Amino acid sequence: MNDANGNLRDSSGAVVRPPIAWALASIAGLTLDRLHPLPFLPAAIPAGVFGGIVFLAGLALLIWAATTFRRAGTQIMTTRPTATIVNEGPYRFTRNPIYIGMFLGLIGLAIAFDSLWLIVLLVPFYFVIRYGVVAREEAYLERKFGDVYLAYKARVGRWL
Repeated sequence: MNDANGNLRDSSGAVVRPPIAWALASIAGLTLDRLHPLPFLPAAIPAGVFGGIVFLAGLALLIWAATTFRRAGTQIMTTRPTATIVNEGPYRFTRNPIYIGMFLGLIGLAIAFDSLWLIVLLVPFYFVIRYGVVAREEAYLERKFGDVYLAYKARVGRWL
């Protein structure tokens, strides 16, 4: 990716900042739910408690991943240069624990609010993250780190 001056940009060039995409999906889902509720869970399920647990699991994974990035001295923001390939903490199991945390957070909200709208919006959110963010990050990391990233990519799956 080149900047306005034709120089190679040292960032992934993601189409959107992931927290913004997550917030938009959450707000849209909750707004649609308020306008036209679409519950999907049996009334006997303690949705608030179960959804809260799933949401907190996603948040915990996201925090663990972000803390691991910070300890490694690299950037979390997709608009900033990546300093190193991180393969510790949750990055031993998945190349994208922050995004998995976001998916779990959205699922947790869907359960807690018993909103099928949030589940429906998980689909476009996934495609934006997968193709507008992750695909660009992978291409950027491959350009920047070459064989080091390719070896990591061969060892650790994109999602799990």
